[in-house]
Amino acid sequence: MILNEELEAVRRGEQGEAMAKVLNTLIMYGEAFGAERMVKITGRMGHSVIGTGSLTWTPVFDLMDTLIGGGALPKQSFTTDPRGIEKQVPASIPEKAMFKLLFTNQKRMEEEWERMGIKDRNAYTCTAYMEEVGNIPKRGDILGWAESSAVSYANSVLGARCNRNSGILELMSNILGYVPEFGLLTDEGRKADWVIEVKCSELPEPQLLGSAIGFRCIEDVPYIKGLNAYLGNELTQKNRDYLKDMGAAAASNGSVGLYHVEDLTPEAAELKESLIREDAKHFVIDDAELKRVRDSYPDAWTSEGPPEMAFAGCPHFSVDQLLDWTERLRAGLKKHGKDKVTIPTVFCAAPDVSRRFEEDYPAEAGRLKGMGVTVSGLCPLSYTSNPLVEKKRIITASNKLRYYSKARFYSEKELVDIITGGDGHGKDI
Repeated sequence: MILNEELEAVRRGEQGEAMAKVLNTLIMYGEAFGAERMVKITGRMGHSVIGTGSLTWTPVFDLMDTLIGGGALPKQSFTTDPRGIEKQVPASIPEKAMFKLLFTNQKRMEEEWERMGIKDRNAYTCTAYMEEVGNIPKRGDILGWAESSAVSYANSVLGARCNRNSGILELMSNILGYVPEFGLLTDEGRKADWVIEVKCSELPEPQLLGSAIGFRCIEDVPYIKGLNAYLGNELTQKNRDYLKDMGAAAASNGSVGLYHVEDLTPEAAELKESLIREDAKHFVIDDAELKRVRDSYPDAWTSEGPPEMAFAGCPHFSVDQLLDWTERLRAGLKKHGKDKVTIPTVFCAAPDVSRRFEEDYPAEAGRLKGMGVTVSGLCPLSYTSNPLVEKKRIITASNKLRYYSKARFYSEKELVDIITGGDGHGKDI
């Protein structure tokens, strides 16, 4: 691999043994994918997929201590993925004891992140690109992120450039300040392998559409046609939220790290169909395909009975989504003649997003709390990794959470209807 003078000095050990090992690790990573050089990270902040101090990750935290001791620290401030538990989230005494055991390293990890230069104690979220959090890459920025939904959003909606890295390679990239150039960092790697035509009777559920795209494309890049017929050609906050959720499902139910939406996402709006490879495959997603995909989901509940808990906000909600869901819950409770949700319900959002929601919309925040909903900054995937929690009959509108846990998936309308007292068929909610 060709190295510039700065990196040659690192390889000679002029910044210490730890930094030299970081560089050599990234060289091996890049060469495995045919990279010929390193390119400098230009995003304003880094991000880490490691937000939960899991007991099983003890070797990771040992490595972090070694890096810190060797002076190998990130070149810039950073955000990180969410914690696995928060005090306000419902949990029984046995469940809390299990969380304490599972997340034995939480205090240690957070202390290590502070020594490495994390943005602040609120910087724990999978949606660091929210305005309130402030880790917003610009178009063309080079990143070294690993969080699958954040990589998808940064690549697709913001037009930054980032491969799907692992958590350790992400950490080392942010320490070195460089990443090997291959894949989604290159013009050729960002071309579309698929043309996906959306021909549905109405705007598809983003989580379901993303799942269908992920199952079909796996790790390839899709160019999506027809979706702008429902969304228009402007990246409004509502459209960004839609693409956030769609992309997260495509990234988890498949491995899609970049998608283009005709006339909507920045590269597709500028470069049009020149982004499509000559040998690109074609596929139509219609109502029948969405039904086929949803019907294919396994039911992983371990017991029969009514739902015991509900989650929404994976990836984390925006302020607009908190407002929208608050209104939908209000309407649902009114329809069913109830004042509070019928099962414990958790909405997940970044701490800074929740704070803005409470400060700028106190009436709505108070109404949501009064309806019995807990707003939390936790990661529901980590929360449901608790083997005691895993046995609960959990429902969700997140296809990412559905894929990585035993939660049962419902559409947003169905979920609202169930948690406000209906049977899941509240079509007008």
